Amino acid sequence: MTDRRPLLIYGATGYTGRLIAEHARRSGLDLIVAGRNHRKVDTLAKELEVEGRAFPVDDPVLLREGLSGVAAVLNVAGPFRLTAGPLMDACLARGVHYLDTTAEYGVFEAARLRDTAARDAGIMIMSGTGWDVVPSDCAAARAASRVTGPVRLRIALKLLSATPQEAAGLNLFSRGSVASATAGLGHEVGALIRADGRIVALPAPRSASFDFGDGGPEACLSAPMGDLITSHVSTGAPSIEVYVQSGLPLPLGLDLDSLPEGPAPAEREVGRSKILAEATGRDGTVARTLVDTPTGYRFTQLSAVEIARRVLADDHTPGFQSPVSAYGPELVLAIADSHGTDL
Repeated sequence: MTDRRPLLIYGATGYTGRLIAEHARRSGLDLIVAGRNHRKVDTLAKELEVEGRAFPVDDPVLLREGLSGVAAVLNVAGPFRLTAGPLMDACLARGVHYLDTTAEYGVFEAARLRDTAARDAGIMIMSGTGWDVVPSDCAAARAASRVTGPVRLRIALKLLSATPQEAAGLNLFSRGSVASATAGLGHEVGALIRADGRIVALPAPRSASFDFGDGGPEACLSAPMGDLITSHVSTGAPSIEVYVQSGLPLPLGLDLDSLPEGPAPAEREVGRSKILAEATGRDGTVARTLVDTPTGYRFTQLSAVEIARRVLADDHTPGFQSPVSAYGPELVLAIADSHGTDL
């Protein structure tokens, strides 16, 4: 059965939001584009020939009115620490499924804390419907399934796998990603791990090396990613560490107006993104899985729409869900030319 109510994309006029809205329209989804700016929303709605709605997230009454008659919300409006909570609560009140594309750790925790309320409301809440969480969750679950009683997970993210010549001069981040990262500074601890089931703050990030198959081990630093929550839901592993490839820092501290809106179409097609998941079983056995995907914005454009499509087709599970807990570890294989290799 298909829910005939539409998908509402909030933040559709931003860089990532527009990519997702355009793909959702091409894919034939019934959608509404929404955001805070009336002029921008109206322009995009006319361009895509869909309904547009403009409303703020800081007015509960207007926010709930804005969600009238929709099946699901896909939130692409960062900084997510400002938009996710109000939208989740409005979705709970309206009986509307909530999805987002965040990479902010605090938003995953906020989503997890609404698990019981979501189950009671019969809706699904899923944060992280793009890169990195969809492929990293699938890689972690696949590696964990190959050991007995997974007790430890290490997940390493490589944002760009490309030759130095291909990578030279590339713009890798949108203004929204930079703004979201900058806004999060001071609001989240930068060195978090999961140890024996608990989230623990470290005095400083950990360093480790991982081999992504690009010529040998590469240096990575631990980071407070949503996988600390989602991979625990998906695998039950009590201890989890997440690392990010060193050498590709966000351009923090820059004037946002001086930055391009985001990577150009040709830049989004350069190189690949990779995730390595390493699971250790209670007997000491180690299994590794490498997942190779299109680069971040391209993957997110595709995966967010694929998950929204499934929700509109009534394929969803009430409560807080990770990509794997809702759709299994093969979900990543449904996204473009993504593939996984057991090492």
